[in-house]
Amino acid sequence: MERLTKETFLQKVFNFEQNKDWKFAGELPCVIDFYADWCQPCKMVAPIMEELSVEYSGKVNFYKIDTEDQQELAAAFGIRSIPSILFCPKDDKPQMAVGALPKDSLKQAIKEVLKVDDPIIVSK
Repeated sequence: MERLTKETFLQKVFNFEQNKDWKFAGELPCVIDFYADWCQPCKMVAPIMEELSVEYSGKVNFYKIDTEDQQELAAAFGIRSIPSILFCPKDDKPQMAVGALPKDSLKQAIKEVLKVDDPIIVSK
């Protein structure tokens, strides 16, 4: 999983400095985990996100944004509680989920929001 800064976010996800309307810049749909190191629920979600990033490799990009370090990005998306997970489909508006979601819920959102089928790799 790649950590994003404002600079890499503008390149890989959405350049909100140039575009008012959402215009996804990525090659693959993505899931972005807004987190902080001190956040206990974030620590529960982190290994699940790592598993999903392996399972959906080549289909979905997974990113992390440290809300302490990247306050401008957190503010741009109105992040008020963490973890917050942003699902960005290629051709539609992004959707935000808040809270430590179980793996099944995350997979459901990947399927419904990102329109990506279940991975071929089955986790143990």
